Amino acid sequence: MKIVAKNIKFLRQLKGLTQETLAENLQVTRSRVGSYEEGRSVPSLEFLIAFSDAFKIPVDILLRNDLSKAQDTSFIEVGNKRVLFPIMVNEQNENLIEVVPAKASAGYLGGYDDPEYIEQLQKIKLPFLPTGKHRAFPIKGDSMLPMKDGAYVIGRFVENRTDIVSGKTYVLLTLNDGMVYKRVYNQIEEKQNLRLVSDNTTYAAYEVPIDEVLELWEFTCSINTQEYDEQELKLSSIMELFTSLGVELKALEKLLS
Repeated sequence: MKIVAKNIKFLRQLKGLTQETLAENLQVTRSRVGSYEEGRSVPSLEFLIAFSDAFKIPVDILLRNDLSKAQDTSFIEVGNKRVLFPIMVNEQNENLIEVVPAKASAGYLGGYDDPEYIEQLQKIKLPFLPTGKHRAFPIKGDSMLPMKDGAYVIGRFVENRTDIVSGKTYVLLTLNDGMVYKRVYNQIEEKQNLRLVSDNTTYAAYEVPIDEVLELWEFTCSINTQEYDEQELKLSSIMELFTSLGVELKALEKLLS
């Protein structure tokens, strides 16, 4: 139970609480808190549940994960109880990101809020990423050309939906469509939804109610697993040109209206 003792002390200090204050909040004695933190006794189930409720950290995370290894000291709350794992680092203090495997991407909808599922995902290090919580997602199909089928998009977790920037691309986890990668237009204020647009114009745009969006990850970078041939590169250049031109024209339209 060494991990639990370490987590109790770490989370208490993270919140700036003394042992006396924590004990008072959880209606136990200070000596009991001290005993748990020092590993002299095993926390009771009642204490773990009360501690879990107070810090909004699931009990299984407290039992299984050394949270003191997290580089990021803020925990993201989704709903009442679920937390996104903080940024994890290896022994060399290098950031690690989880990779959702292509073969198991369909299962992400069922496991995204399961700490055990997330914990077993393979992790890689990408030292050039900006600050924030990142995850790698597989891309299927050709709806977001020139992104090739089989590529991976690394996204930064978007905690606040008001931070969504229209015209940028995001990986979204939606209630009915599962995981998708699209260009997003923020219509929350007017329609309480997001408009999802494919860069490949053969695919129709559609709208998703914001309350059906379970997760949002803003594009940071991509990793191609296949080489482009000469013809594809020419097509990609043309597609990128028209995409950027379209964004510029829309921005100009707003300025003139």
